[in-house]
Amino acid sequence: MDKMIYLDQLLNHFKGQKMERFSATLPSFLAERLRKKHGDSPRWEHALLDLPEIEDFTADLASGVILKGACDEAILQDALKRLKPWRKGPFQLCDTYIDTEWRSDFKWNRVSQHIDLRNKNILDVGSGNGYYGYRMLGAGAKSVIGIDPNWLFLYQFLAVRKYLPEAPIWQLPMTLEEMPEALELFDTVFSMGVLYHRRSPIDHLYQLKGTLRPGGELLLETIVIEGYKEQVLVPEDRYAQMRNVWFLPSVEALILWLERVGFVDVQCVDLAKTTVEEQRTTEWMDYLSLSDFLDPEDDSRTIEGHPAPIRAVIHAKKPR
Repeated sequence: MDKMIYLDQLLNHFKGQKMERFSATLPSFLAERLRKKHGDSPRWEHALLDLPEIEDFTADLASGVILKGACDEAILQDALKRLKPWRKGPFQLCDTYIDTEWRSDFKWNRVSQHIDLRNKNILDVGSGNGYYGYRMLGAGAKSVIGIDPNWLFLYQFLAVRKYLPEAPIWQLPMTLEEMPEALELFDTVFSMGVLYHRRSPIDHLYQLKGTLRPGGELLLETIVIEGYKEQVLVPEDRYAQMRNVWFLPSVEALILWLERVGFVDVQCVDLAKTTVEEQRTTEWMDYLSLSDFLDPEDDSRTIEGHPAPIRAVIHAKKPR
């Protein structure tokens, strides 16, 4: 499993940079983390081993995550379906289209127009299965490191990574809190769909800032509410059936938080309601989804009576 993470390749890529503060402890950290794994890890590892080779291979990461070529489609689909549920995507592998719960390409199209990723070293916090990371490479990124503690997401990431062995993209099964403080390594940091899961959102913003080099950029995406500068929703219990939602600020409150933490040039560059076309149940994620979490008589409210999800994209800079 450690070879599948391409750790040696990652360390060589960042050799001589501030990453060495991190790389000194990373091998032992990952060895311990990988030793524990998940109860389903053997099943997921077998799925990776069963993935077929692709002949006449080509990759398009600019217009999607599209890996084309000739392979045994039945074996490919069987292996990929053993990695269900697929939440972020979509992915196209040969003739197999993984129609994920989220049309993450919708969000990517909204986000990517507001930031130049060419030749940037990027950290993607809460990277999921790596869909956005692959799109970042397609937008010209020099490298992408994704961090996410979810084991299934890691195996889904590795299923695609198998066919891109030289790509400068890695995913580590860890959290932002487990990274060194004040790393100051990355040109750009993404945190999308993470902030509202943090019990201490201000600490999360400080930690994001610490990973950025001076002058680096933050792209933050999170659920917000309508309201004034001091307004924040703290759900009493669940929000859209999620228990781990803690703070939903107004856009103005979120900008204030970022400025208090020390970011500059803070701007909301996109605001969009999450629709049932963007998040829904599919063959590849056949559990409940957004339509089940909204009030059936008023889709502007969740079933708990809270405002339905509106997502803001905030761009900010760390001072030089």
